[in-house]
Amino acid sequence: MRKRTAQGLALALLVGLGAFQGPAKAGPADHKTAIVNTVPAMARNARAYEVGTASWYGDDFEGKPTASGEPYNMYDLTAAHPTLPLGTFVKVTNLHNRRAVVVRINDRGPVVPGRIIDVSYSAAKMLKFQAQGVQRVRLDVVPPTKAVATMAMLREPVLPR
Repeated sequence: MRKRTAQGLALALLVGLGAFQGPAKAGPADHKTAIVNTVPAMARNARAYEVGTASWYGDDFEGKPTASGEPYNMYDLTAAHPTLPLGTFVKVTNLHNRRAVVVRINDRGPVVPGRIIDVSYSAAKMLKFQAQGVQRVRLDVVPPTKAVATMAMLREPVLPR
């Protein structure tokens, strides 16, 4: 009973952190917010959450509601995954060029069989596969505190005017 309660609280915390983000912003994203330029070789004992084909979605869905209730913004670093809890942070690594980006799951999908994740246009651009449309990727779930710290470290400092 305690284990089930702890699992429920952990899930509620993850979903709550996703809702804590606030409304989506309009306009182009700050491309230095959550990109990790290149990823060193993965640790030998580290196991990926999932490896498979990713695709991206953009204009056709702009402004339409996502599964989380927020409007889709193709310039946000978000993604659609069929089973991960909404609000989960995932590091997506392009296995072709080793570029990686941290995205937040805010939608359900992909609807195309054989795909494991649909990322936003900005995420695909950072991963350098927007022209191809699909790419083989590795997914790693990132703890929320580490994801926020990574985003904060990569964000350029704001200088006073």
